[in-house]
Amino acid sequence: MESDEDRHDRTDHEIELLAERLWAWSREPAGEQEPDLGPLAEAGFEIDGRTARYGSGRPCVALLLPSDRLREFGHNLVAAAVLGAALATVRTRESGSVVVTDRAGDEIDAVLTFQPGVHTWAAAPLAARTELRVSVHGNSGPAPEDSTDAVAGLVQVFTAIAALRARLPAGAAVRGIVTHGGESTEVVPDFAEARFGLRAPDSKTLGHVVTEVTTAAEGAAMATGTKANVERFGPIHARFQDNPVLSGHFARHLAACGIHASPSGAAAIPGRPEVGDLSVRMPAIHPSVALHDPVRAVGSRAFAEATGSPRARTVLLATASALARTASDLLAHPALVRQAWDNFADRARRGG
Repeated sequence: MESDEDRHDRTDHEIELLAERLWAWSREPAGEQEPDLGPLAEAGFEIDGRTARYGSGRPCVALLLPSDRLREFGHNLVAAAVLGAALATVRTRESGSVVVTDRAGDEIDAVLTFQPGVHTWAAAPLAARTELRVSVHGNSGPAPEDSTDAVAGLVQVFTAIAALRARLPAGAAVRGIVTHGGESTEVVPDFAEARFGLRAPDSKTLGHVVTEVTTAAEGAAMATGTKANVERFGPIHARFQDNPVLSGHFARHLAACGIHASPSGAAAIPGRPEVGDLSVRMPAIHPSVALHDPVRAVGSRAFAEATGSPRARTVLLATASALARTASDLLAHPALVRQAWDNFADRARRGG
């Protein structure tokens, strides 16, 4: 039986052979376009919609793709690293199956992905989150003095929510955008709308923030003679539950590739909300690997530019190797899979 060290060396060699292709894939202009599964099809993966599968049976490891390749969030690097990890893993596997997808079904034993960021943490804290849609209704009368301005009401909603931020629990945040602000400057708008993104350290606190935002919006609108309707826009996404068995393995492999993780910080970081939902169903990791200094926020133009830097190339190849090494360990050692699931079950019994 091949030793872990030999298998890891073979995995690293596969990533070295793929290095130029991975970097080229990460630099392709894409934006909101979904990652291309073509390279996996060429390698023998079976493609079904947005999912690629190689092999059959258990263990089954999923490498999670982003649904886009937006450089502002480093998703171009995530997509390239996941594709590279998948190709390297299947070339060193002896049993089990590998799935590459942007969503994971119930047959999965472990979910692996990562997020480029401004810190290197083996377990990145991802908050519970949801969105609210606030619709403000006014009245367009025959004259301005007979009208109630929905946009004015919406402005007061934003003002009230801005004041609310000072009272939010630690780790909670609210951000809003205007999605409708009238049709013409010649007419007093009778309808205005905004969406607010809410996040909190856990689902219970998130529920409290939803209540606070709803009350603030309804009260602010009423003060201007308008009416606000607040409704949830999309699902509530769970707080990410790290699996330390898997994240510890990943961190050791990342260190072997030259990047060392530090203890996770307390502040929630940007990340894909579906990862939190998956983490309460199965063992998962979502580490953060630093691409830029903390001054450059994820989601900014500066961060997008950083995805083309020499540091980005280093992060891409190191994380591809670390993901592939972790996946190959799971396929080679069913006992490691059981250990991850035992930890998952124990945490579930303790309530997360």
